[in-house]
Amino acid sequence: MKVVCPHCFSVNNVPKKESYKKANCGKCKQSLLDTHPIELDDTNFDEVVVNSDLPVIVDFWAPWCGPCQMMAPNFEKSATKFPLKALYVKVNTENAPNLSARFGIRSIPTLIVFKNAQEVHRVSGALDEASLSQMVAQFT
Repeated sequence: MKVVCPHCFSVNNVPKKESYKKANCGKCKQSLLDTHPIELDDTNFDEVVVNSDLPVIVDFWAPWCGPCQMMAPNFEKSATKFPLKALYVKVNTENAPNLSARFGIRSIPTLIVFKNAQEVHRVSGALDEASLSQMVAQFT
């Protein structure tokens, strides 16, 4: 399966397994098991979403948004449960207004799940960790 490195954004071919003990990027040699959400913007969003065979969970947020700030730790914790099962991504709507307009983001936080580069699910409003993880699990 194709996996985008969260550090250098290179595309890696990784054999699909139930779990992984080690998986490193062929270019930068850093771990592909890093579950920290990555920041994307107008310049790299399409490349990551199109080149990922993993479901891509996108959090559209803004720094001034209270519910976004409340949900951020839940998003981080949920990401730790899905190494090489889902790619967690954050898009700051203030820095990526074209993406916000393209996807019709009217309220934040808005989560969009992409699978095979297609939007398959959308939810607006802050989610707790359990709800977020349950939502992601249905797409992995």
